[in-house]
Amino acid sequence: MGNAEEVEVLISKEELDRRVTELAQQISRDYQGKNPLLIGILKGSFVFMSDLIRRLTIDFTVDFMGTSSYGASTQSSGEVRITKDLEDSVAGRDVLLIEDIVDTGLTLRYLLDTLKARQPASLKVCALLDKPARRLVRVPLDYYGFIIPNEFVVGYGLDLEERYRGLPFVGVLKQRK
Repeated sequence: MGNAEEVEVLISKEELDRRVTELAQQISRDYQGKNPLLIGILKGSFVFMSDLIRRLTIDFTVDFMGTSSYGASTQSSGEVRITKDLEDSVAGRDVLLIEDIVDTGLTLRYLLDTLKARQPASLKVCALLDKPARRLVRVPLDYYGFIIPNEFVVGYGLDLEERYRGLPFVGVLKQRK
């Protein structure tokens, strides 16, 4: 799992709870009377998405996509591939992508281009973390939780080699600083 003592807290559990509630309220207002398809990008977004959907006050459906651009590295390779595709069509649907972190923007750009080609009625993005210092391509973030510095972060679903996902906060590994 990864040891919490190895990680310096960047965003506390309380800050996460407060911001996820605010995002859910904003999304619920914006999608009032609609039934959006929420697409979680695996694996990192599942904790954030789980907390977010429990706070929504609208009807919605859920699906997931898996992508890979990191492998076992802490740096994106820049080559994105879909490891799990959607089970249902997005054609004519209001779609909200749920991402854990937007870093270079390459993965998100690839996903947006792929999904736009499938003709959704609308396509928006909700990311927990935005790391603009590493951005290589412009991507829209309709909703975001926190802007973070150029640090490799773990916890709250984010991992390093599948470790640290279960931490209740977002943090930076102490030995990497």
